[in-house]
Amino acid sequence: MTSENQPPRIGKLYVVAVPIGHPDDLTVRGIRILKTVDIIASEDPNATQQLLAHHQIHTTVTSYGPYHLKEKARVLLQRLQQGADVALVSDCGSPLIADPGHLLVALAHAHRIPVVPVPGPSAVIAALTASGVPCESFYFLGHLPNSRARITRCLTDALTREILTIAFCTVTSVAHALRTLTVIAPRRRVVLACDLTQSNERILSGTPRQISQKLRGLPGEDLTLVLAGTTRRRWALGTSTRVQSLSSRRIKTR
Repeated sequence: MTSENQPPRIGKLYVVAVPIGHPDDLTVRGIRILKTVDIIASEDPNATQQLLAHHQIHTTVTSYGPYHLKEKARVLLQRLQQGADVALVSDCGSPLIADPGHLLVALAHAHRIPVVPVPGPSAVIAALTASGVPCESFYFLGHLPNSRARITRCLTDALTREILTIAFCTVTSVAHALRTLTVIAPRRRVVLACDLTQSNERILSGTPRQISQKLRGLPGEDLTLVLAGTTRRRWALGTSTRVQSLSSRRIKTR
């Protein structure tokens, strides 16, 4: 078959997770993909350029977000249709987790462009694994709002869940959240992960009041809040386990 008879090449969209803090957390596969694609579409080109410089990667970077997303997505889609390979990255962590990458990925699927996940660091998973709170299931709230009224509504809903809730916070929103929890749920367990994987990383655990006291004077910009769920689910699980165990014994003795 001659090249004239071959269908035009279609590019691939790689969804690449990047470090949440420490630059060496970029995976080996992630480095290879970022070196070989034609374009890197970044939520924060300045942050991405710093990461690329650390790994001696010289691929062209273009801005994707937070403004004019539809126009930028259409341009990138056109490049993909012309055969270019594109890597989509967030400013940190996994793309599409509380960031604007979903539009480009949805367009790629709609136009039958292959979408390839390149997994790696995630602040959500890192905070959960270090929290010490049971996390068989959880509810991800995204970014906690800065409005006190909206924070109170979000936390009131979270306190009714049997599963834990996790949210990204700013210094302002976490201060409001801890004050609110001190009033409405003073004994509920809270874990606050501060600047994960960075030199000033801190993981604080305790009641809302205890966390507020520990947080004073500590630097921290990247904050992830983990709020334990109610105890009803754990008690229900324990009860069902005992019932099942008793039933098993009866079956065996018959």
